Amino acid sequence: MSKLFPYPLLMVSLVVTWLLLTGFSLNQFLLGLITAFVAAWGLAALSPAKPRLRRWDLLPKLFTIVFYDIVRSNIAVAGIILHGGKRIGKSSFMAIPLDLRDPTGLAILAVIITSTPGTAWIDYNSTRSILILHIFDLVDKTAWLNLIKNRYEYLLREIFE
Repeated sequence: MSKLFPYPLLMVSLVVTWLLLTGFSLNQFLLGLITAFVAAWGLAALSPAKPRLRRWDLLPKLFTIVFYDIVRSNIAVAGIILHGGKRIGKSSFMAIPLDLRDPTGLAILAVIITSTPGTAWIDYNSTRSILILHIFDLVDKTAWLNLIKNRYEYLLREIFE
């Protein structure tokens, strides 16, 4: 059964998302189902490693921190745009050394950084464990280093390593 439905939760969420985006009809349901099957089988062919969560209890804390930071960043970027682009800092790149090695933790960190307005994950050098970020309004490099290291990476290391 697991060969036919390798990732049932993924398949259900893809079908539901498909129907929410396209509207419900029998044709859209069938097309979403086919797409979900192909995606699940493709993922199964890649044989990804199963993530191992050490501390489930920290997930709500991480979610709350990320949600707060995304809202705060949205307001800050909107303020810059609405005030004619006047900002305190300037756009810049920043290199941040990471201690996080878990692939799932790194992927979640990439999602967090990229989903926060004003920041973009540019590159990650896995041999040197250096993350390159682009920051829209860089005022204080130390504050950004503390934010990534102590706010996100610390929790992700606790959860995954």
